[in-house]
Amino acid sequence: MTNYAISPLLGQVLSTECPSREILEHLANKWSVLVLRCLSEGVHRFSELKQRIEGVSEKMLSQTLKVLEQDGFVLRTVYPVVPPKVEYQLTITGSQAADKVMQMIHWIERGLPEILENKQRVAK
Repeated sequence: MTNYAISPLLGQVLSTECPSREILEHLANKWSVLVLRCLSEGVHRFSELKQRIEGVSEKMLSQTLKVLEQDGFVLRTVYPVVPPKVEYQLTITGSQAADKVMQMIHWIERGLPEILENKQRVAK
């Protein structure tokens, strides 16, 4: 994980030097959005997430969870049992991010008919 000094660029997402770009990249990808969506419902095991998120590979899910954990959005809890039991849940920061993601998802779902019409019109 990179250590960033507080700089005058902090919070200036349009600047290539701003560390918020990395976080934006982590949060704004399809798999992160879908993981946050699932975890907004509560604690899940890896296999549950894999089953719920259609089309995600084990590798991509693992990478996504790792990045979200490193950024402090997801808490990974390993239980010392055989076979190993691992659970994932949102941190407070993760819950805040998930709230924003859910707003975007709901906006997309409400506007989907219009968006699809626009796509058809442009494709003609």
